[in-house]
Amino acid sequence: MYLVLMAMLALNVSSDVLNGFSLVSDSLNKSTRNASHVNNDIYQTFDEQMKSNPAKVKQWYDKAQYVRTISDSIFNLAEELKVAIVRESDGEDGDVNDIRNREDLEASTQIMLAPGTGRGKQLFKAINSYRERIVKMVTDKEKKEIISSNLSTEVPAKGRLMGKNWQEYMFESVPTAAAVTLLTKLQNDIRYAEGEVLHNLINNVDVKDIRVNQLNAYVIPNSQTVVQGGRFSAQIIMAAVDTTRRPTIYIGGQPIRSDKGIYETVCNRTGDFTLNGFIEMLNGDGETIRRDFSQKYTVVAPSATVSADIMNVLYAGYDNPMSVSVPGIPNNRLHVTMTGGTLTEKGDGHYIARPTAPGGEAVFTISAQNEGRTQEMGKFTFRIRKLPDPTAFIAYSDGQGGKNHFKGGSISKQILMGTEGIGAAIDDGLLNITFRVQNFNMIFYDAMGNAVPYKSNGANFTDQQRNQIRGLARNKRFYITEIHAVGPDGIERTLDGAMEVIIK
Repeated sequence: MYLVLMAMLALNVSSDVLNGFSLVSDSLNKSTRNASHVNNDIYQTFDEQMKSNPAKVKQWYDKAQYVRTISDSIFNLAEELKVAIVRESDGEDGDVNDIRNREDLEASTQIMLAPGTGRGKQLFKAINSYRERIVKMVTDKEKKEIISSNLSTEVPAKGRLMGKNWQEYMFESVPTAAAVTLLTKLQNDIRYAEGEVLHNLINNVDVKDIRVNQLNAYVIPNSQTVVQGGRFSAQIIMAAVDTTRRPTIYIGGQPIRSDKGIYETVCNRTGDFTLNGFIEMLNGDGETIRRDFSQKYTVVAPSATVSADIMNVLYAGYDNPMSVSVPGIPNNRLHVTMTGGTLTEKGDGHYIARPTAPGGEAVFTISAQNEGRTQEMGKFTFRIRKLPDPTAFIAYSDGQGGKNHFKGGSISKQILMGTEGIGAAIDDGLLNITFRVQNFNMIFYDAMGNAVPYKSNGANFTDQQRNQIRGLARNKRFYITEIHAVGPDGIERTLDGAMEVIIK
């Protein structure tokens, strides 16, 4: 009955509708190529400007490269999913640009929503992460709203009434042609967002030198924020200064005694202050030129900064890298203590914090030697959490001395038989922590379709498990479940989900 129902559903998708998806997809691909071409021109402009004036361009160039990296990452993910859906529908020789089984309702569901292997949630998280990062770099309010709308993962009211999440609403029982079109639209939206940010960044770079024809007075403070008891220091200059003539600088009606234009005063009170004065100098005709100046600055109470190098929490039983700094005070004059664990100084303001147990808090107290006295600069509280669960994998050699991690999907029996067992690690771009696998189950299916479990005694495959693998034919599969692992925190955990292994 299920097959009959699916056949009837497929018949309801007319060829005209499927042809329409193809036309829309072609149009989106053309628009995406045009946007990519424009974006690449901007990247080329950044490259040229970086070569000619790296000091001026570097900060904007680096931001542009960051935009390129995150945009290409999610763009390539969408392309990878398109290929996977088409190959699931048409076979290994499937071509995204020439889909044969366009009406197939199963391919997108299998690739995006299959238990344990579905990649819909991965795409959902990637879109949310990209949207949050990219809109922060757009200054125009209307364009922010457009980008946020284009990359929205909010489920419409109809989908919420049906109890579906975003990936189910978008890809469940959707024809292959429609799924590919949806992913193509996502790629188009990514290139649009990328272009808006690039146009915003390139505007910060002076492509041509601009010469001014005015003389103005400027105050250049070392810092506009001063710690109470510290010094306010500023350099006061006039633009286009003649090195043969030095201007005279007046503060409070009195000239300052500095041939370099440096003014200093001790700041004993907190609050907002304004430095007022004027500069006088002679022009080429001997006339006196006067320019007034005004500079606001703030004197604040002592403060310190403690940041976790990895994220906003500390992990129990793990060496958490930390950085500690106090504005205006050298690191070698700081004293840092910690509750709820041990703290090891590594030098240059860097520390290793190792909390004892999860669930509590670690409090850091920072003191400093400031002008001959010890002063507390602040206290900072961090929550202590258990290390997150790792991801299981099967390590194998790529034949060139490198190591690859297989995390599910298709793999040749020859490669699989050459491996020792499974491993587990956290490797999410922030943490890189290896766990010790204690045991795991491998679920095989006999000729009657019954699930037969085989349990290991450690991280390596047992002889029984290897014999079962050896007996599997091509396209047969088994599952690795109930993986027990222990991390550096000493906590034993059972990993969620199952690793699906398909013999190819």
